[in-house]
Amino acid sequence: MRGFDTGNMNYISTRGQSQPVSFCEAVAAGLAPDGGLYLPESLPDLREHLDSWSTLSYPELCYEFFHLFATDISKQVLKKRVEQSYEFFSHAKIAPLKKLENDCYVLELFHGPTLAFKDFALQLLGNLYEEQIRRTKVAINVLGATSGDTGSAAIHGLLGKKGVNIFILYPNGRISPLQERQMTTTGAGNVFPISIEGTFDDAQHIVKDIMGDAELKDRFKLSAINSINLARILAQCVYYIYAFYQLPKSARKHVEFAVPTGNFGNILAGWLVQKMGLPVESFRVATNQNDILYRLFTTGRYEVDDVYPSLAPSMDIQVASNFERFLYYAEGEDSERVRQVMKVLKETGKYVFENFDADTFTASRMDDEEIFKVTKEVFEKYAYVVDPHTACGFKQMSENKTTVVLATAHPAKFPETIQKAIHQDAIAESLEAIKTEAMIHYRLPACREAVIEFLTVHAVNGNGQ
Repeated sequence: MRGFDTGNMNYISTRGQSQPVSFCEAVAAGLAPDGGLYLPESLPDLREHLDSWSTLSYPELCYEFFHLFATDISKQVLKKRVEQSYEFFSHAKIAPLKKLENDCYVLELFHGPTLAFKDFALQLLGNLYEEQIRRTKVAINVLGATSGDTGSAAIHGLLGKKGVNIFILYPNGRISPLQERQMTTTGAGNVFPISIEGTFDDAQHIVKDIMGDAELKDRFKLSAINSINLARILAQCVYYIYAFYQLPKSARKHVEFAVPTGNFGNILAGWLVQKMGLPVESFRVATNQNDILYRLFTTGRYEVDDVYPSLAPSMDIQVASNFERFLYYAEGEDSERVRQVMKVLKETGKYVFENFDADTFTASRMDDEEIFKVTKEVFEKYAYVVDPHTACGFKQMSENKTTVVLATAHPAKFPETIQKAIHQDAIAESLEAIKTEAMIHYRLPACREAVIEFLTVHAVNGNGQ
């Protein structure tokens, strides 16, 4: 890792063919001009801060962490925007850690407005976009793809904000009904949920293709809300630090985070914090039956396969967009090497890494039958209800370690699965309220041209507006 410069922090592309940019520029762009993903030019050493941060509230910790990265935002503005971002979380601790037994904890990340971990980043990103528009006087259009929770969290982060329209693509019939309702019942005039006839990977490919076209990006003043946006990864870093502080000191020596993940963004955030000095021993990549990441970390082979709908739909992914950021570090920050690997992946859909170093990662996978089984077992053993994604984190528990499972969504978002597994209902008032609301969404083919035509008609400041 490069050393940390205490002055302004610059951001570079994983592919090394774009000029360094500031934090605000990286957030506004999302994807770098060369098609790569932005990363800090250097990673700070957090060890000098860990003691002084240990008693901070969640918003206070988030501000202190972001102050190391958002060096082009004034302290006063950054503090205000961070505080605003966590006003609508329902739990006083924002991200409470719940003890199930001596060596097993759950980090509850579902107390935000849409009851999913994506709220942590997307409430903040929405406020950063609002600040950008206030400062530049330039309206923007946010384009993203979702396999479930990202879309609703992104929409609620930008709901009704002036100067921004948001367009979210999602695979028709492949997200939970309540996830779809959270996106399609807002009634907000700046929200455009688009159901496409295809998979999440199809939707994500369209978004990356459009975002990678400099002319389209400029014409529509596009910004990305997916986990390709660095601000999302940095925001997710914070709850790993906060979780570590909530552990008893006696349980902090051998800590493993078990992270349900499909796009690799959530677990990448924890791994980056480890690289910055948080003394975490290991991470477990917990996948469902769409197990490209499990296969990577157990065999060194990254190979795209068909996507099969599962009980954990937010992880029904075969193209993990944040893998490129891990690859950059795994290949010694060699941008040329990253370009070579990504070119082969784009052309063939696979890459076999020789002498693959999984670093501190292990991996597990769980099919639908196991999800039912584990959901029931966790309920019977701990009297605790987990959603289908979180259930994946309870497989292959490590011995002689303190395991922290990330609870990524409220179980009430998946009522049929929970009812079948434990014969009880999981209830969330905010979800009950939208069950009878009218849904507004737009159906399009999984086609780049169709999405461009839609943007032409509906984008703020786009052609035709």
